[in-house]
Amino acid sequence: MSRQSSDPDDFTQRQRALSRWDNEGGAAPKASILTGEQISIPEMTNAELVALHVRVIALENLLISLLATASDEQLNLAREMAGFISPRPGFTHHPLTVRAAAHMVDLVERSAHFRN
Repeated sequence: MSRQSSDPDDFTQRQRALSRWDNEGGAAPKASILTGEQISIPEMTNAELVALHVRVIALENLLISLLATASDEQLNLAREMAGFISPRPGFTHHPLTVRAAAHMVDLVERSAHFRN
């Protein structure tokens, strides 16, 4: 479901924001992404994984509470943004990517339970 924007900069801003997701907001140097260089990432401990899980749950609930007060236009935009999750050029869809897009829409739908 596509939405026509009255401001031509909206699309550009969304594309710019989504492009930062490709490198996790700049977490990896652009050169390593282009050359395919592998970056050594240490294994997470169980305690770190549990802490991360708790933080994700907290962030999801915080997001749901914010979406509960969002305008219809903002909710439609959030649903539309899920459609922008796609693999980099030349790569195929990964099941986790597909699930992430579905989860975004699910968060919007869950917020409806708390709307006035």
